[in-house]
Parts: sequence; C-alpha cells; structure tokens
Amino acid sequence: MELAAVDLPLELPGVKEARSAAASSLGQLDDYILPRWRSLEAPLLAVVGGSTGAGKSTLVNALVGHPVTRSGAIRPTTRQPILLHHPSDAPWFASSRVLPTLHRVQGELVKGNTPASRAGAAPDAGAMTSLVLVADPAVPSGIAILDAPDVDSISDDNRQLAGQLLAAADLWLFVTTANRYADAVPWKLLLDAASRDITVAVILDRVPPGADEEIAVDLQEMLSREGLSQAKLFVIPETPLDELGMLPKSTVAPINSWLTDISEDAAGRADIVRRTLNGTVRSLSGKMENLAQAIQAQHNAGEQLIDDVHTAFEDAASRITQATSDGTLLRGEVLARWQDFVGTGEFFRALENGIGRVRDRIGAFFKGQPAPAVKVEAAIETGLQAVIVDQGGRACEDADQRWRSDPAGRQLLGNDDLSGVSEDFPAAVAAEIRAWQGEVMALIRAEGAAKRSQARWLSFGVNGLGVILMIVVFSFTGGLTGAEVGIAGGTAVVGQKLLEAVFGEDAVRRLAREAKMALDARCATLLERQQRRFLDRLGTVDGGTLVQRFDALAGQLADLGGKEANA
Repeated sequence: MELAAVDLPLELPGVKEARSAAASSLGQLDDYILPRWRSLEAPLLAVVGGSTGAGKSTLVNALVGHPVTRSGAIRPTTRQPILLHHPSDAPWFASSRVLPTLHRVQGELVKGNTPASRAGAAPDAGAMTSLVLVADPAVPSGIAILDAPDVDSISDDNRQLAGQLLAAADLWLFVTTANRYADAVPWKLLLDAASRDITVAVILDRVPPGADEEIAVDLQEMLSREGLSQAKLFVIPETPLDELGMLPKSTVAPINSWLTDISEDAAGRADIVRRTLNGTVRSLSGKMENLAQAIQAQHNAGEQLIDDVHTAFEDAASRITQATSDGTLLRGEVLARWQDFVGTGEFFRALENGIGRVRDRIGAFFKGQPAPAVKVEAAIETGLQAVIVDQGGRACEDADQRWRSDPAGRQLLGNDDLSGVSEDFPAAVAAEIRAWQGEVMALIRAEGAAKRSQARWLSFGVNGLGVILMIVVFSFTGGLTGAEVGIAGGTAVVGQKLLEAVFGEDAVRRLAREAKMALDARCATLLERQQRRFLDRLGTVDGGTLVQRFDALAGQLADLGGKEANA
C-alpha cells in the first residue's frame, strides 16, 4: 500500500501536517473506507463526539435509558471507547471488520438503580487500544452507538483516538454546549464532516431556560455558512440529573425518534452509507494530491542534499586525480627516494650518450648495487596518503557547510560534526594504497611472465619495476614549476624509458593506464565511504516513484467514489 510506504524524513515546512495526514488517511482507509465498501449492508456506526465536559456520556446513557458509560467531573472520563449495539447486530462488530487496530473486549451490560452500576459496561476503563462491545436491546437494530473520548482532551492519546473513531463513523452525533458551541476545535472537525458529506446531528446541550431559541438560531446559521445546512439540530435544556446521573427521557426523545426512524428505513440507511462513503473517498483523494506534493517536496529537497554531497566529493576526487597525474607527487620525499633509487651520475650519463643504448646498459647498471625500491614505495604511500586524507577532509568540510546552510540538512546533522573525516580514514587510506601497490606489482608480474625472455625484467626485480611504473603514473609535469620540472620531469622520462626498454612502448602505456584506473577506483571507494556518513542520514527519499503511485491511487479513489455515487 502506497500510504504505508510514505516516509517524510526531512523537516520541511508543513511536514508535520503531511505526516499527520498520511497517518490519518491510512487509518481511514483501514477503519472505514475498505470495511464499508466491502460491507455496504452492515449497520450504521454513529459516533458520539464533542468537547470536554459537553455531556457525551450522559447523552449516551439517556439514549439507552440506563447508565452504561462513565460520566463525571474528573477529565478525561471516557478513556476506552464503548460500542453499544442491538444483540442481533453483534456479528458485524465482533470481528475486525471496522476499526481493526482496536482489539475487542466483550462488555457485560449491568443494569441497576444505584450509582455503582454505571461502570458495569467497561471492564478495563484504562485501556486505550481496545473496543468494548456491549449488546443492548435498547439500541435500535441497524445502528450502533459509539461513545468517543473528548476531541479536545488534555490527553494526546484521547484526542488521537477520538479522531480515529470519528473518521470511522457513518454518521455523527456531535455534542456541544450553549457556552462552547463556537469553539475552534469542534468546528475544525465539523468542517471535516462537511468535506466528507457525512450525516451530522448536532446536540446543543445545557441550554439555559429562555435562551434556547436565540442560541439555536445562531448555531443553525453557523452550520449553514459552513456547508452543514442539512445537519439536524437538537436542543437539550439545562436539566437536573437524577441520582443515577440520568437525564429525563423527554429531553432526548426527539433524538431517539430520529435514530429509530433511520433504523427502520433500510433505503435511508443505504443512502447515508453511500453518501458518506462517496464523500470520504472524495476527501481522501484530495488528501492524496496534497500528500503527493509533500512527497515531491521531500524528493526535491533530498536530491538537493545528495547533489551537495556528490559535488563536494566529486571536487575532491578531481583534485586527487590531478595530484596523482600532474607530477605533484614527484616532490619532496618521493623525489629524493626516487633519485636515490635510480642514481644521478653514471645512469644519466648513459642516457645522454643515446637512448638507443639504454637497453644494453640497464641490466649491467642494476646488477651492480641497486638501491632498495621499498624506500620509494614507502615515500609514495606517505605522500599519496597525505593527498587523499587532505582532500577527503576538504570534501567533508564542504559537504557539512552545504548541509548546514539548508534547514533540512541542519536537521539531519543535528549536533553531530561531520566536517572532518572519520577517525579510521587515514588507516583505511594507507591500507588501500598498499593494496594498490600490490596490484601494480601483480601487473608487472603478469606482463613479465608473458615475455619470451624474462632476463631483463628479472634483473630489475618486480618491486623495482613496480616502483618505476608508479612513477610513470605520476609522471605528467603540469603541476611542477621551476627547477622541479627539470628534476622531477627528467626522472619521469627516465622511468618511462626504463619500462619501455623492458616491455615496449605500447605495453608501458597500457600498464600505466591500468594502474591509474586502479588507483582512481580505490580513491573513489575511500571517498564513497565518507559520503555515506552524510547520505545514510537521508534514509529513503525516493519521492519520484511514490508520487506516481499516489497519482494512480488518487485516480483509483476517484473511480471508487464515482462508482459509489452511481450505485
């Protein structure tokens, strides 16, 4: 289900509302739309809702003629929803057909003439995840009455449960009082009812004597202005309760009569079901469009954050690539150790006497007392590690700054500082460099083994030729200036000519290309691990595909609404 897959991890404007809409929409699909669509003939569910202290539980007790739900001064009183139904309708509500997330508790109807008998229908008044089912012959067949928590309760759980129950209703009995009927919270819910075209009865409770007509007219005008002109309005005068906390039967007789008329009119009930279902589907379809926009905004913001990280690390990769191909590494310690390795006297004089005689002199030169290649390898490792660690640090700092300039990025980073490389990065770089050097040696072995005569390359040794190939990889002189060009550039030419004398010109070009590609790949892997420190915080922001699915879902809901309207 696309709704269940919605993930809005980025703190963008309006995201809290979008998350709430996604959760409530999913709940409405599970709690009402799908169950009702599958069982159009099921009894109506009338939910009694309203503000704190409006008298909902007192009303429910009065409708069935005896105490069944708790009412009192301590708030909240309704912690566990109680569903009253006619015994013949029990199979419809005993299953998870409607409100499947609430497990069923079979309540026992306890009648009596003492205040203690009031709590008999609620075996576990502290539970918020269960629905107490009470079979009562006083409830008209074909209609169930559900007492919901306060819509403006001080308890977050109570408010959330009240919204869930109202969203699952076929019709509402909305209770308000003479001094609170204009409050904002109830009207927000009533406007939602209007958008769903739900059947609503508004019960104006505790109306002072002589004020009923004036208040009723004002409330009716408000209902008409907000698209609820068809809502039934019942007035309950301010009346003393008896010793059981019960209202006189006469005060709720008009409401009972209205509910009885609905229960006896099968066609009327079916019309209420179709109208409410159709309106709910239309409303949900509109929410899907808004959610699709929110998902697209998440996707766009996530793509921008991803681009910021990629840009920072791509710049670092480019700088590393340049530093490992423009001669920058042929400086300092690497240059000194290379000069120690090849020598600066007899060998260069041999080169001056003619490149064509290099082939004959190479073996004799290195059979003398060649300097150990391991010092050059160590210098290359140290120099290359410094370059990669430095550029990795610059990339992390750049990415961190880019994210902190974006509200969504700041939220993802929180108090964590990602402006530097991870602690294990230098060691990981050193390990990758050594692995690359081993890869270069393997290239030399493979190339030497393919030659008919191994005498020349064996005279140098695998390590010696491997070091020379590394120098050739770093041989371009674009980054060198002044005397460095003459020194490092000249030694690079030496290395290239040495390899060409052993393997041939084409082979040297191929070996250098393969070695450079291997180095670039390892550098990319190292940088990618540092990128993941940022990107992993994004989670899943794959909004593109989800938006398309939501568009399709909105279309399906619209089709469903059209079918119900024509049914």
